[in-house]
Amino acid sequence: MPWFVLIASAVLEAVWATALGRTEGFTALVATVVFAGALLGSLAGLGWAARHIPIGSAYAVWTGLGAALTVGYAMLTGDEASSPAKVLFLTGIVAAVVGLKLLPPDSAGRRDTHEARPSSVASSR
Repeated sequence: MPWFVLIASAVLEAVWATALGRTEGFTALVATVVFAGALLGSLAGLGWAARHIPIGSAYAVWTGLGAALTVGYAMLTGDEASSPAKVLFLTGIVAAVVGLKLLPPDSAGRRDTHEARPSSVASSR
């Protein structure tokens, strides 16, 4: 489930990035509302996923996949020029994201940040 939420958050990142380009300085109401909603959803999803996936990997997947989707969409709609080199490098980003997902977890596993807090911190309150 955390990986699904992380990928959905990356899709929302591409949505807000695309909407940001269409806000016309936040004067276009619909684009501004889409931007704000997608931004909040994207960050909330990243925050939740990072409780279950190491933040370095989560952030790399979120930014990499979001950027690849944003550029891919811009190329499909004609907002950005396409080239074989761009497609190759975007494919490399996606391959790196898949590689991070396929890596085995470390031997200690991943715990919630609340569980990882030393007991001395909790008892000093």
